[in-house]
Amino acid sequence: MQSWLVRVWDLGVRSFHWGLVASVTVCAITGFLVGRQALDLHWIAGAVIAALLLFRLIWGFCGTGYAQFRSFPLSVSAIRQHLAQALAGQPERHLGHNPLGAVMVYALMTVLAAIVLTGVVALGGVAKQGPLAFAMPFADGRSVLSIHNLLAYALLAMVAVHLGGVVFESRRSRENLARAMVTGDKQALPGETAPPRAGRPQAAAMIAAGLAMVVVPGIVLLAHRPGHGVPPATLDAAYVRECGACHMVYPPSLAPAATWNAMMDGLDEHFGENASLAPAVAAPMRAWLAANSAEHWDTRAAVTLRLVDPVTPLRITAAPAWLRFHRSIPASVFAAKPVGVKGNCAACHSDAATGRFDPQNIEVPE
Repeated sequence: MQSWLVRVWDLGVRSFHWGLVASVTVCAITGFLVGRQALDLHWIAGAVIAALLLFRLIWGFCGTGYAQFRSFPLSVSAIRQHLAQALAGQPERHLGHNPLGAVMVYALMTVLAAIVLTGVVALGGVAKQGPLAFAMPFADGRSVLSIHNLLAYALLAMVAVHLGGVVFESRRSRENLARAMVTGDKQALPGETAPPRAGRPQAAAMIAAGLAMVVVPGIVLLAHRPGHGVPPATLDAAYVRECGACHMVYPPSLAPAATWNAMMDGLDEHFGENASLAPAVAAPMRAWLAANSAEHWDTRAAVTLRLVDPVTPLRITAAPAWLRFHRSIPASVFAAKPVGVKGNCAACHSDAATGRFDPQNIEVPE
């Protein structure tokens, strides 16, 4: 039977597809394998996914024949018919997406959009970064992060099903579907032609540019607003002078008010040293520490470090959360010269003085 090549997937569809493959791969690696230190790369890849989804939404109305959503509508009757034909061993051939493929396309786009949205919420609440950091409480961000992670696992399962479907359909139809998504061309049989609908790239470009002019500045402006419950970076001058003379100056948001009050009460026996202060210095310092303790802030460090160790409540490094955060770091790292002691937070966290402890600012010395 005579056949010839016909252009099915235009450049917009192919660019979207392979761009999505690359950005989802980066998100999976940075999210599942690398950890929080790769947060910058993770959210950049997530932003690319969001841009690709917006582009595909536009291109679904402005693209060429098989790129348009109306070429692969969701239809329960069409899905049933396709399944019945497949079970009978005689499925109808589709140059574009078949009914099951259409379901997968829409499902993948929906899940990816949900992952992006939950990622933005989690980034704002947990890391106090991004356009929603100014409004998102830590507790809400942590809850949404769980949903974000579940959706990510669901996406991996859907990708596996999608790849399995591509392999199965390629073998059944004796047509390399992956190669077709690279070249854009598929074999057409007599009676099969690409839809005559031409693309409207100029309209798509104008819509995309208009959205970018509104969305991008808005995101930037929101991202520069102060984070919800983030302590000010400026520390009390007397506190810095008196405490910084002997050790790192700990942000007061790292411990509850009860810990700081107990600390001030026992300055004459301060971890084996006499660190007593004159009443004129100690009183305002005590008030400042209590006013800026962990209960007053909403960062990840402040929320998690409110729970202290009942045996040694004055040691931040004994708090359950601190031990959990640092469980993968060997004791030899803390004993090494660049660090010296567990409480030397600034040795690994370049923003330790601010109380933020952003994951991008962690660098463990060799």
